[in-house]
Amino acid sequence: MTPAEAREIQLKFRSKVELRDRLGPLCRVAGADVAFLTRSNSPKAVAAVVLFSYPEWEELECAVASHALTFPYVPGLLSFREIPAILAALARLNRPPDLIFCDGQGYAHPRRFGLASHLGVLLDVPAIGCAKSRLIGEPATAGELPARAGSWTPLLDDGERIGAILRTRRGARPLYISCGHRVSLERAIALTLAACDGPRVPLPTRRADRCVADAKRKLASALEK
Repeated sequence: MTPAEAREIQLKFRSKVELRDRLGPLCRVAGADVAFLTRSNSPKAVAAVVLFSYPEWEELECAVASHALTFPYVPGLLSFREIPAILAALARLNRPPDLIFCDGQGYAHPRRFGLASHLGVLLDVPAIGCAKSRLIGEPATAGELPARAGSWTPLLDDGERIGAILRTRRGARPLYISCGHRVSLERAIALTLAACDGPRVPLPTRRADRCVADAKRKLASALEK
């Protein structure tokens, strides 16, 4: 599809995003992350999904998959590059997740349909956007967040609350949390903090990042042979 068609899809399906809690029992929580292998004749997206027990946060399994890149890099449309590989990785899990943490935006998106919302609506699974950088919006309060872990302020766009700026570790740079699907912002913040075990980035996406980096390195090495 073209970027224009992709934007139309976002506008069409954003009405399906649920910003209230509809989670059901939480037993398994996943983190998903994607890396790109572009220095080859066949560019690929490489995804990793790591599954944890909840609330123990014990790692249950990790699945990786790669998918040919068929969509160009366009800011605001990254989910169209990433989701095919994430779906392939999810299909390799022995058990489905009850909630997915995505390394990216959810509702905090120009068309309110970032990766976490796109994936959540597509699978009808609760999802949370947990991004390391801000795509749009401004903090609701002036000045720096308090240094303590757990401090947060709403992220606003044209007066609408689209997410939260959250400090997960004392003195660390904040993360940008937003609803993906079937999770309220308040619950998304609470679950993010529950998934933080010391480092700035919560365990599910941090572990997925490490897993996908290993998978990308192995795939790159295999392609060079």
